[in-house]
Amino acid sequence: MHTKKDKAKVLDEVWTEERIRGFLDTAPGAGIDPDFHTLLKAYQQMRADDFRQFIGLFVAQGRNINATDPRGVNLLEIVSTHRNSGDFAAILQDAGAHS
Repeated sequence: MHTKKDKAKVLDEVWTEERIRGFLDTAPGAGIDPDFHTLLKAYQQMRADDFRQFIGLFVAQGRNINATDPRGVNLLEIVSTHRNSGDFAAILQDAGAHS
């Protein structure tokens, strides 16, 4: 018996500025820094060009590019461990992130 997938994988999805701005209001779970949560969700779902635009908006709002998870780890530190994340790490560093 074969089961059918519920959703088709979407590639090269168009991200409008409105959709990118929507990530600025991502609500975290209890005990999670809102800025870290927002950065992580954007990283997990956006392509590098969209992430660059998002980071510009994020920083313009005066948000913390070095926010950390409950373990004290920031997004740049996490991204730096991922094999294909060089563009994302550079975007974060250009915005003032440090590890």
